[in-house]
Amino acid sequence: MEAGRQRQGRLWSNLKEVCDLLRIPASVSVTSEELLFQHVQFKTGQRVHTIGQAFDTLYIVNSGFLKTVLIDEFGNEQVLSFPMKGDMLGVDGIHTRHYASEAVALSDCDLILLPFKKLTALGRVHAELENMMYGVMSRELVREQTMIGMLGALSAEARVARFLVSLADRFAAMGYSSKLFNLRMTRHEIGSYLGLTLETVSRTLSAFNEIGLITVDQRTIGIKDADALKTLRRLPPSRSRTKGARQKAESELPGDDQVLATA
Repeated sequence: MEAGRQRQGRLWSNLKEVCDLLRIPASVSVTSEELLFQHVQFKTGQRVHTIGQAFDTLYIVNSGFLKTVLIDEFGNEQVLSFPMKGDMLGVDGIHTRHYASEAVALSDCDLILLPFKKLTALGRVHAELENMMYGVMSRELVREQTMIGMLGALSAEARVARFLVSLADRFAAMGYSSKLFNLRMTRHEIGSYLGLTLETVSRTLSAFNEIGLITVDQRTIGIKDADALKTLRRLPPSRSRTKGARQKAESELPGDDQVLATA
């Protein structure tokens, strides 16, 4: 989205731009310039909202990457989601009027503020807009339910594989490459999200790299076989992987005729 216009030194977006970002049809009964929504920038590591903070605003990610977390009494984090462009934050504050989770920027972010009072006032006048916003919230809920179901049904390797496929699909939806992308989250954060240890995540990524499903260069991931990642259930034993990798490497070595041809 071409982000909004400057007003009083700040960036603003109109309703159509917000609807486009959320991937919903713009309300035909509200003129494009009738409503403006303010942008706010957050630096890497900044908190957007904290657990227990009074709820008054929903946030829409215009650019950047974040994480939402729960924090227990010992200070341990449980990662709930990794919001990125087009996602909505703060929905968990509607019920009690206090945010139930904490949102933290994993990169420099640009968020659009959607004051909840303004949204409810719009909904009373423009029912179709209210219904579409409910649709966005439902979409976020379905994504979380899908993750919960995945955690209970899949092996550790399959969880990591599906996570990479999901990321690739989301990057593609944003117009970026689905074959090569950077992980904005740490392996520890991925493990928290998937219910795995950091060591398991690192070991699994290395194994995927070893058998040619992906390439790994620190936080840069290259997807080599998306279909295999989508259907993977478990990895073969490490000895079999090593043997397979060696056979593949040997099969790719030039034969005598190739050597002669290039001599």
